[in-house]
Amino acid sequence: MPEISFENPVLAAYAIAAAIMAIKIMGQGWMTVARMMRVSAGWASPEDLRPGPLNRSPDPSQLAPNDYVDRSRRLHRNDLENIPAFWVAGALFVLTDPPLILAQGLFFGFVAARLAHFLAYATQRSHELRATFYTIGSLIVIYMSFHVLWALLT
Repeated sequence: MPEISFENPVLAAYAIAAAIMAIKIMGQGWMTVARMMRVSAGWASPEDLRPGPLNRSPDPSQLAPNDYVDRSRRLHRNDLENIPAFWVAGALFVLTDPPLILAQGLFFGFVAARLAHFLAYATQRSHELRATFYTIGSLIVIYMSFHVLWALLT
């Protein structure tokens, strides 16, 4: 069984990648709020129309869809659909005591794929480009999951 401490370079690499992805998810939420505040639109719920310090002049039109805000919301949803699977598969993968170079390639490859996906989506690049980065990240998670199953079943 591998050492469960940050002295284990595989666990340390996973921890770095996992922390970056946690920051990515939380940052995406903040980006959505910042966009809502910037355009005073794209609010999500009827109660958002109550007057307050951040919305002194509510207007029902603020609840209408706004692509600028919704693009960030879709990015956030996509992160929430993909990053937790990485956390689980990656943590289990660490327990298989893989070679460091393989682990680093997979962990940082996933991070790079998610950041590239973000850039492609945020800058309105083609679906094919965005799908390419999604596919890379997805295949990494699938590989790690099968690696874990193989380690357990053999």
